[in-house]
Amino acid sequence: MDAILEVLAYFTNMRFVLMVFSGAVSGLLVGAIPGLTVSMATALLVSVTYTWAAQDALAMVMGVYVVGVFSGALSAILLNIPGAPASVVTTLDGYPLARQGRAREALRYATWYSLIGSLFGILMLWALARPISAFALRFQPMDYFLLALFGLTMVGALTATSFKRGLVSACLGLVVSMVGLDSVLGTPRLTFGIQQLTAGIHIVPVLIGLFGFSEVLMVLGGQQDEGEMARMLKSLVKTREVLKHWAVSLYFSLIGLLVGALPGAGAPVASFLAYGSAKKLIKKPSAPFGEGAVEGIVASESANNACIGGAMIPMLTLAIPGDAVTAIMLSVFYVHGLRPGPLFIRQSPELFHSIIAAGLLACVFLLLLGLFVAPRIARLITLPRRVLMPLVAVLCAVGAFAGNNRLFDVGVMLVFGVLGFVMRRRHYPVAPMTLAIVLGRMMDEHFRRAVSLALPEENFVMALFGRPITLALLALVLIVLLSKLPWVRKRFKK
Repeated sequence: MDAILEVLAYFTNMRFVLMVFSGAVSGLLVGAIPGLTVSMATALLVSVTYTWAAQDALAMVMGVYVVGVFSGALSAILLNIPGAPASVVTTLDGYPLARQGRAREALRYATWYSLIGSLFGILMLWALARPISAFALRFQPMDYFLLALFGLTMVGALTATSFKRGLVSACLGLVVSMVGLDSVLGTPRLTFGIQQLTAGIHIVPVLIGLFGFSEVLMVLGGQQDEGEMARMLKSLVKTREVLKHWAVSLYFSLIGLLVGALPGAGAPVASFLAYGSAKKLIKKPSAPFGEGAVEGIVASESANNACIGGAMIPMLTLAIPGDAVTAIMLSVFYVHGLRPGPLFIRQSPELFHSIIAAGLLACVFLLLLGLFVAPRIARLITLPRRVLMPLVAVLCAVGAFAGNNRLFDVGVMLVFGVLGFVMRRRHYPVAPMTLAIVLGRMMDEHFRRAVSLALPEENFVMALFGRPITLALLALVLIVLLSKLPWVRKRFKK
């Protein structure tokens, strides 16, 4: 009861509400415009909120995250261009529905079921975070290393068409994370005599480069399509009619929650799985799937928004981000001197409650903005991205400079922007690299600590891997790696 009252108290804090609202409006605009991703907005926010109180920074980030994931459906429905990767599946039925002149109806379905999915995910985060944290207190250094390794292998497996490319991206991120002073010996590593690198590569310009400036280069390079506006006639549909799918929406939300909790899986995977389940589960849809079935929108939007809470569960309890946005959010914690993990909720309950409150407030603003504002800003998303990208490029440069007031960081941002562009052109995912950069130092410290603790023992191997939790995590890593071997996959196909 005390926890509920503490969360509700944030609803009366006008400064807090304003921060969430500002983030929600930003998320609506950023998510709706193709080419401006939630990951990009969150990365830029890290630099903007660098000097803010942690509570204010996280409130704004939650507003951007929750509403930004939903608003990707706007361009998916109206332009047949997903505003975010999570909205790819929404285009399958959302755009055909809009082409019939029922764009407003499609937007209402997307709004209501994004709300249900987001609420389900946030409430599950609230309910499950404490028991998971309590269990995680039993983890030893080797367990944390293997958990992070499992996260990287899962990212590599689920975010790339080629598993090898995902692992290459992750390994590259690990190399970047090693730059700077050795945490144990205090000697420089991979600095190449450059004084500015002795403190390591700052995460903010890296994130801005990989997600922001690389997107600018992709648009300038002609890698993104513009799209054609669908008709938006005045089509009325009663709220009662829209909400009749709420029960099956909870099932799709559960899929999103579970997939979101897997490191690296993320909303695109969840929405595809939910859509596939909908085609099997719903025998009599309102229209054939792929031709304007509202059930397709229900499945996609419920699942990808429920991923928000799912992705935050491992991030807050184990310091393992569930997707690219939570990886960036993890950097917000580190920038403000916070350490998410098993002890986070116990040591900082007020901050945890503020995150829950921000998520619930963002859900309220999602509904209001989705019903009353989204249809009215539809024309904004048709602005040519070649007009928007110069502004984004300036914001990237300012954001990279603002963190430490160093031109060197702007150079780092440009280098990683070009690297991100090349990787995306060659179909190498940047998410594994992002996760590896965030987790690399932690993996290094925990592995070396585990080895140092095991060395005095008589049986070195048993000291490292002899615990049930350690063996279970090791088994998960091996299963993921072995399942991607060609001869193993061929054997199971037979």
